[in-house]
Amino acid sequence: MQEFPGILVEARLWHIVLLSLEVSLSAVGMAALLGLPLGAAIAVGRFPGRKTLIVLLNAMMGLPPVVVGLAIYLLLSRAGPLGSLGLLFTPPAMVVAQTVLILPIIAALSRQAVEDAWTEYAEQLRSLGAHGFGAAMTVLWDIRFSLLTVVLAGLGRASAEVGAVMIVGGNIDGVTRVMTTAIALETSKGDLPLALALGLILLAIVLAVNAGAHIVKEAAQHRYG
Repeated sequence: MQEFPGILVEARLWHIVLLSLEVSLSAVGMAALLGLPLGAAIAVGRFPGRKTLIVLLNAMMGLPPVVVGLAIYLLLSRAGPLGSLGLLFTPPAMVVAQTVLILPIIAALSRQAVEDAWTEYAEQLRSLGAHGFGAAMTVLWDIRFSLLTVVLAGLGRASAEVGAVMIVGGNIDGVTRVMTTAIALETSKGDLPLALALGLILLAIVLAVNAGAHIVKEAAQHRYG
């Protein structure tokens, strides 16, 4: 019977870890799906207001998490336009908040990467008949391994997020509590062993993901050039 509380703590710990991974990876996937093509299109396209859009995109990289959380909260609350979806204080609401936060980061960084590559390949692509969005996707595919760094920047922001997910998720035990919000809560309660354990796990996950991405990038570049 003495081991039972320890088993509960361990189960609770791994539930928090798995939920954190699910939320952050889902947000990164959605942000990459939207942000990479958006960044590439802005890099290659020439249209009125492009420079203004680039400035706004770069500025949005520093969006305050609590402001984003408040905006998503108002949208998803019962009185908000999306309140009927019932997403507030659920993991999907946290995914939306993290996606909004990291989308500008992925879009802005990918725009810069594609624009740098475009200056090198523009004439060649035009000679092959590639224009507009098709040319942007071609460049995006060509530098896909370099864009791993862009995606990892988004993952780093997502995995470290506290304010926005606290507001829209509510930090509900067993439902929306993730590693960052649990660390903040357990530290305030004085449960430093659990807070430290979660902190170490978070660091280990970030290091493992970055190391894995680096290995994949090096192997792919060695094989495909």
